[in-house]
Amino acid sequence: MEKLIATIQKGKPFFDRVARNKYLKAVKDGFISCMPIVIFSSIFLLVAYVPNIWGFTWPANIEAIITKPYNYSMGILSVVVAASTAKHFTDSLNRDMPRNNQINFLSTMVCATVGLFILASDPIDGGFAADCLGSKGLLTAFIAAFVVGGIYKFCVSRNITIHMPEQVPPNISQTFKDIIPFSISVLLFWVVDIVVRSLTGACVAEGIIHLFQPIFSAADSYLGIAIIYGAMSLFWFVGVHGPSIVEPAVEVALLAGMTENLAAFQAGMHANHALSLDLQYFVVTMGGTGATLVPCMMFAFLARSKELRAVGRASAIPVTFGVNEPFLFGAPMVLNPVFLIPFVVAPVANAWVFKLFIDVLGMNGFLYTLPWTTPAPLGIVLGCGLTALSFVYVAVALVMDFVIYYPFFKMYDLEKCEEEAQIEAEELEERAAQKAARMSDAFQGRADASTLAAPAADTAATPAPRAQSAGSDHLAGKKVLVLCAGGGTSGLLANALAKAAEAHDIDLESAAGAYGSHLDIMPDFDLVILAPQVASYYEDLKVDADRMGVKAAACEGRQYIALTRNGDDALAFVRDQLAG
Repeated sequence: MEKLIATIQKGKPFFDRVARNKYLKAVKDGFISCMPIVIFSSIFLLVAYVPNIWGFTWPANIEAIITKPYNYSMGILSVVVAASTAKHFTDSLNRDMPRNNQINFLSTMVCATVGLFILASDPIDGGFAADCLGSKGLLTAFIAAFVVGGIYKFCVSRNITIHMPEQVPPNISQTFKDIIPFSISVLLFWVVDIVVRSLTGACVAEGIIHLFQPIFSAADSYLGIAIIYGAMSLFWFVGVHGPSIVEPAVEVALLAGMTENLAAFQAGMHANHALSLDLQYFVVTMGGTGATLVPCMMFAFLARSKELRAVGRASAIPVTFGVNEPFLFGAPMVLNPVFLIPFVVAPVANAWVFKLFIDVLGMNGFLYTLPWTTPAPLGIVLGCGLTALSFVYVAVALVMDFVIYYPFFKMYDLEKCEEEAQIEAEELEERAAQKAARMSDAFQGRADASTLAAPAADTAATPAPRAQSAGSDHLAGKKVLVLCAGGGTSGLLANALAKAAEAHDIDLESAAGAYGSHLDIMPDFDLVILAPQVASYYEDLKVDADRMGVKAAACEGRQYIALTRNGDDALAFVRDQLAG
């Protein structure tokens, strides 16, 4: 097993490069930027359709009023994703562009939006058919964003633009600078739309959906689920942020499954798709990647080892809300050969059993999207519409995870108990030796008491030096931004810094955020720290940080967790990074 881990670890640099790929990052960051839309809109679906379980149906006019916010948020999701993806993709492209010749991200956002409308909608009575402007048009949105970014980079890097006299204000000059790439992009989309419609009779977005439908169906199979979530867990196990590599490839399928489930439920049919956002949030990653909710509670309440019990209890609350880095690196689970099998098997087993409940027992799949920080058991029952079978599934999954993890937990607990017993025995021997040495010293000659009294008095009269805080002179007035994948793990270190700064009366400001939505606020900070899950992005961050005059740092797993638990060490780490 250790050889297998070592073999996989050799590929870590390659996986890191994949995670940093500008196209994958733009897809991931662009989609994450729009998650508030998905979560917000689901609230109205809960209000509109959960009462149906108990036989209550809103009148049609009331239902239309309740679902209007959903229709005008999720209904245009692709439009917003096209703009946000174009923005993040432009940021990645600008990293390689001269500082005095950057691509205008506002122009690319607008252009990608226009392109999506051309490729994914039909004009009807002066308006637009919105069927493909929601989740159905996500693939088209990504394509539009990448095409626009590529055309803009080609034109801007080669100075293909309309040049204005120096006397013209910069904002006006920028407008003319963007005309050529904007025009080329829109004309290209227009021609493609005409060609595709003439050949297929449908818009580009519809054609793309039909083209990728077999892939979506394969992803929603038992084998597809095993490959997707087995790979995600395996990547995390060897220290690579698995979602950064896997999610961009399946995000469209995840949202499509949820959308089709809801449509089927509203039509009185079976919502039969297992693959969805909530499957990943609450079933596969029940307590975080590796389905760590159950093993964390086992550590906290069943472990005989003092170390494991302490780690479990310290991590229990974060893990309950899906933030499991304290447990992953504190136990550790990551790169721990004992837990390789359950860490990969438990998430896949959870998903397979969930799909069995849908296929065999007729349970509906997830209908509503909830925040990923919702405790997993609650997220499952709410996301599935509070059906009786969803409660049964939660109980089955918890028991199953216990059975999968228990033998490995027991083995690890015994190992740790033996280590602790050996350390205790060594400490006892050392204390016995020290006691014997002190007893031996007691029989030796003593110095004259009068010669010792004066220095003792002097020592008593000299006040003890006042303890200095961790580099308070270097930290006063500084601002620190901590980044992780979703803004949860970063909050642990940001809070530790804030508490320690307050205890030492240091004017230090700390904030937490998600990598990918940080570029606009980065210049406001003196130091940006990457949590372990996004540490592979350090090289990209360093380029941006140097350009903005900001310090950058990255933390490894155990180091990061140690800093979150010791505020003084966290302050010292920040001081060292700022001074370096």
